[in-house]
This record gives sequence, structure tokens and C-alpha cells, in this order.
Amino acid sequence: MTGAPKRVVVWGTGFVGRMVIPEIVRHPAFELVGVGVSAPEKVGRDVGEICGIGTVGVTATDDVDALASLRPDALVHYGPTAAHAADNIALMGTFLRAGIDVCSTAMTPWVWPSMALNPPSWVDPISEACAVGEASCFTTGIDPGFANDLFPMTLMGLCGEVRSVKALEILDYINYEGDYEEEMGIGRSADFTPLLEHTDILVMSWGATVPMIAHAVGIELDQITTTWEKWVTDKAITTAKGVIAPGEVAAIRFTINGIFRGETRIGLEHVNRVGTDAAPDWPRGTQDDVYRVEIDGSPSITQETAFRFTDGSGRDAAAAGCLATGLRALNAVPAVNDCPPGWVTPLDLPLIPGFGTIR
Repeated sequence: MTGAPKRVVVWGTGFVGRMVIPEIVRHPAFELVGVGVSAPEKVGRDVGEICGIGTVGVTATDDVDALASLRPDALVHYGPTAAHAADNIALMGTFLRAGIDVCSTAMTPWVWPSMALNPPSWVDPISEACAVGEASCFTTGIDPGFANDLFPMTLMGLCGEVRSVKALEILDYINYEGDYEEEMGIGRSADFTPLLEHTDILVMSWGATVPMIAHAVGIELDQITTTWEKWVTDKAITTAKGVIAPGEVAAIRFTINGIFRGETRIGLEHVNRVGTDAAPDWPRGTQDDVYRVEIDGSPSITQETAFRFTDGSGRDAAAAGCLATGLRALNAVPAVNDCPPGWVTPLDLPLIPGFGTIR
């Protein structure tokens, strides 16, 4: 990447956006030209004040058309999840129709838009908007996202044969403040059926990288299956959200399995605990809070990745992973700008080394 800094508009000053914006402000390869917010109380405030870094001279707005009229090189979108699909599609569609590329961490089923479970009502409007504006749309995340697409596929390129590949997320949710009760059933009784325990919802929400990897290596899966396990605590566990009582679920473990010729060849596995003592017999990393890739092949490879803050801020591993996710979307902007119009996936991108990060 050479030339002038990429001009970006950021949508969202939630948990991820508030961490990424200070990185953009001091980054030589990017210029922050606008920030969109949905919360009325943030409209009209200096973005730096919202992010806790002092005045930066950019005022938050909820005027989508005004932001698009700035003609940035890209919208970097840290909006809500696919639970707000209609709002996300409308907002991103406005930019795409205006010829502005989008890099987003919302809508994780879009990590692989060709996934069969993606509803046409989620895919077709973006395809149309990209065609009208001759713009590109890239979605990433951590898991689903680069921890189970970029990492395993990069390592598979070092093998002559891969008998199986598995990507694992092993995290402690004790400081997590998002929804894990309805989605995962953590903090509920064992007989409660959470949203993600339904196979189709789990695969659509978390499993897009399984068919992506299959496509990348040239196979067609027989089917995609799932498993779901629960671990119930026998003692109270104090969390950032309150207390998980004895008899309630304090850990869940699920798998998403790509079956080829009768065997699981591509797998995702999540072990999400509340407290390091929970589910002691389930997989652990060599450290707490890691993402791991396990390849059984020629050669076999294991890679474990930990995200941490070492700046004395006290922010936890989950926050570090969220920042990495946001920065993956930001750093992809120059490469996405160079892509042909339409959907962009990790298979379409070159190596993104982080231009300007060493300075």
C-alpha cells in the first residue's frame, strides 16, 4: 500500500468501535472522516470524547446519507449482530449503492455468503447493491472468522495431506457481559434449550467457515452435523453479570462437523466456561482463553493463539480478541478496495501484513 491514507467512515461506537477508533486516529495509513452512531445520546458529540481519548474533531452522526456523501474509501462497520439483519442490510446497502466498499464485523453468516443456510433475503439485497454501486463487501470476525478460516487454511497450505482439521475456541466467559443465557443457555437450568442448540441456527450463526474450507480444498461435504453438551455447576459462581447458582449451566461445549466420505474432516469446537474450574475434563489450552488449530496430516500441525493486552490497562483476553477482530476489518480496506465488485471472502484477499503498524 502506498499513497494517501485511506479515508474511512466508521459505523458503531460500541465495544469494538470504541477500541478501534483510537487506533485509526493515530494510524498513518488511515484517516477517520466520519463516524455513525445509532444511540440518540451520542449524536452531536465529538467521537474522541465518546471513546475516551479527548477531542479529535469528528462529530458523531446518525445521518447515513451524510456519511455516504463524504465519499470515503470504505465504510468500516461495527454494527449489531445478525439479530438486526434488516437494519444492517439497509445501512450497508446505502454505502454499497453509492460505490463505497464495506468491511464489517456484523452479520457473521456473510463470512461465507454461499452457505446454503444464508436466507436469500440477507444475500440478494447486498449482491444487488454491490452491482449497482460497483462496490465490494467483506465480512469478518474472530470465530466465525479469521481464527477458523485464515488460520487453518494458511496452515493447511503447509501440508501434503490433511486427514482432518479442527479449529477450537476455548474461552472463559466470567467477565463477558453479552447474552449467553438465551443464546447458549449459560446461567439457565440444564433442561433449557438455548437458541444455538438448534442445529440449523448453530450452523448458520457459527458454521460458515466449514463449507468455506471444503470449497477451498475442492471437496463437497456429505453433510454438516452438530453436537451440544452442558456442564452444571454444584457451587455458586460470581460473574460480571451476577451469580450462576448451583444446578445451573456454567459451561457449554459444541461442535460443528463437516462430514466427507462418512468421517468428520473439517470441525469447529467451542468450549465456553464461566470460571476456570468449570468443566475440568473438557479441552483446555496451554494458556487460558485461546484459539487453537489442530491438523492431523502430513505433517500434523498445532497452532495456539492468545490475544492479550500488555499495556497495563487490565483489559481481558476477550477484549483483546475483539480489538483484533475490529482491526482485521480495518486493515483489509486497501485489499478490498482492489477487489472486483461483489462479495469478498478470505479466499479473495491477499496477505494483509498490517501496513503502517510498525512506526
